[in-house]
Amino acid sequence: MCHCLECQRRTGSTFGVQAFYLREQVRLATGVAKRYARRADSGRTVTFNFCPECGGTVFWEPEQRPELIAVAVGMFADPDFEQPRNSIWEKRQHSWTTAIADQAIDRSD
Repeated sequence: MCHCLECQRRTGSTFGVQAFYLREQVRLATGVAKRYARRADSGRTVTFNFCPECGGTVFWEPEQRPELIAVAVGMFADPDFEQPRNSIWEKRQHSWTTAIADQAIDRSD
């Protein structure tokens, strides 16, 4: 889970959630992804691959870890997907996100 401002802008949400896989475990199912590269705060490049039809980020490639591919968890559309084990850039985290599970919110569909 990443709370950096760039992930907030990219997702249009308060954080991004991704699952990392070895590069050889990932292949594009169909179509062609559009690419966008940006320099991260680390100074390294991150290349995002997104759907040219809907604009959704599908996966990204961090220069820092070239053996890995990060896949946007939302692309799996699976409410039972394993919860994140790591949280980074928490200095940019929206304070209310730390207590989501404790909130009395309407959970109806």
